[in-house]
Amino acid sequence: MKILQLTVILLTITGLQSYAAGLRKENLRKACTINVASLDTLNGYEKYYYIPDENLNKYFSDKLDSMLSSWYVQNAFLLDSTELAEADTLKQTLPDSVYIQRLQSMQSAVSLSYNNTVKNFIAMYTVRKPKQVAVMLGLANYYFPMFEEALAKYGLPMELKYLPIIESALNPGANSVASAVGLWQFMYGTGKMYKLEISTFVDERRDPLKATDAAARYLRDLYNIYKDWHLVIAAYNCGPGNVNKAIKRSGNAKDYWKVYYKLPKETRGYVPAFIAANYVMNFYQSHNIFPKSPDFPIITDTLMVNDYLHFNQVSEVIGIPVEQIRSLNPQYRRDIIPASKEKAYSLVLPQDEISAYLENEGEIHDHRRTEFFPNNQIVNPQNSFASQSPSDIKGRDKIIYSVKSGDNLGMISAWFRVRTSDLKFWNKMRSNFLKAGQKITIYVPEGQGEYYSNVSKMSRADKQKSLNKKPIVSSSQNLASTAKAKTPEKVAEVKTSETKTTDKSLAEVVETGKKDSSLVKQNNESSGDEIVYYTVRKGDNFWSIAKKFPGVSNQEIMKINNIKAANSLKVGQVLKIIPKA
Repeated sequence: MKILQLTVILLTITGLQSYAAGLRKENLRKACTINVASLDTLNGYEKYYYIPDENLNKYFSDKLDSMLSSWYVQNAFLLDSTELAEADTLKQTLPDSVYIQRLQSMQSAVSLSYNNTVKNFIAMYTVRKPKQVAVMLGLANYYFPMFEEALAKYGLPMELKYLPIIESALNPGANSVASAVGLWQFMYGTGKMYKLEISTFVDERRDPLKATDAAARYLRDLYNIYKDWHLVIAAYNCGPGNVNKAIKRSGNAKDYWKVYYKLPKETRGYVPAFIAANYVMNFYQSHNIFPKSPDFPIITDTLMVNDYLHFNQVSEVIGIPVEQIRSLNPQYRRDIIPASKEKAYSLVLPQDEISAYLENEGEIHDHRRTEFFPNNQIVNPQNSFASQSPSDIKGRDKIIYSVKSGDNLGMISAWFRVRTSDLKFWNKMRSNFLKAGQKITIYVPEGQGEYYSNVSKMSRADKQKSLNKKPIVSSSQNLASTAKAKTPEKVAEVKTSETKTTDKSLAEVVETGKKDSSLVKQNNESSGDEIVYYTVRKGDNFWSIAKKFPGVSNQEIMKINNIKAANSLKVGQVLKIIPKA
């Protein structure tokens, strides 16, 4: 009797489970075919397979934030401009019918389907990341002609120029956790397969021109395999092997949306994100987002180098910041171009600096030659980390920064106005990996320790806002540094000389240890303009000094100080500067 009762109970439970499973399956089918729209449904037929409804934004959001922390973006774009104010963006999503109509209006060889996953990505770009989109639109003026030329060369759809937006957010220095590198996020094996040089000193996966050509060839080859652009984009991300597995697990279906849930989760976001990138790059104005142009132009030219060359040689002779050379030549891993008469390498410079390079080419190659290339050889890279020459920490203020979730070295170097290479050297780091809670040591200019200690406590948004503010020097620290050079009874005398300074007294102040003479000010009696005196420090050049003062150009500083040679700056030299209001 008990056995019979137990059997009845088990059958009842099994029946209820089967009914529930069937009900869930039916509800899912209805949700996928009715509640979620696809462009396919508007073309007279409806496909009865699961249309995705996922939020995969997290896989792409960090790339957009990382792009904002790159050196070029931090220095060339005013991110706090009112053009990018959050209040100016359309902070809402639109009805599905609007997105569908706009996508349908675009002539595209790549099918632009629409579903909730696509909608989530559109919202990420237009609602949550409008600043990043504005900057990418500005960068597109530099990169898109390059992409379009390569795509046209291999007969590929022009829409594929939007692929680097989801791959790297147009950041040539992008690195993924899977070790993919550059604008097109090439893995090591794929880069080698397409003849990109990857060596101790050169990584052509970061070379915009060569990587773009290789990416176009790779996309062409993938299309010859799959004959479907959605599958090509998926294979570009996760590799043909994973796509082939997804196809087999889906009964040999050759439709991306049918194999969707058999793909790796991050890859599932690539086609929807690509569709959203196509949308936002064509309809950004409808969301009150407008291209943000860089404050110094991205007009460049290319030279060929036939001998060893270090970026510092170029920087110190013609006055270009080494970080700018780095940003324009990201393929060189150690600031060294390993060129020779047998094999020339390219050097990209701002167009208006090309003539300065050509006029001083011999001097550039001779400058500190034996230091950078002893015995006319590249120093053994095994010892290069130990022999780095970081910014001098003598006299600098030391602070300890606690890494927050989402931080990266690029962001931290921008917030504290130090080089990434210095951060790594000071903290004996051999990779860019950081973890939340990690303590890192940072050395900032003397007298600015208090200011940067406060920066450490700010939210990420406030840290970003601080990028366009000048660091404040603690008056107590400033006075203390002066006291080191003078006896107590002379401190008051020096303090008085700061407020009533002349050219002669200024020299005396500098000589007695008043290092931060950028704080020494006086009025120009003839014009009424405020004059700021700045003392040149190690690593300064006219461009980097000009960026410290609003509205001032390097040419203006040279003119005011009657200086004609960009490479004539000396540590301790005092410059007159007239900041604009």
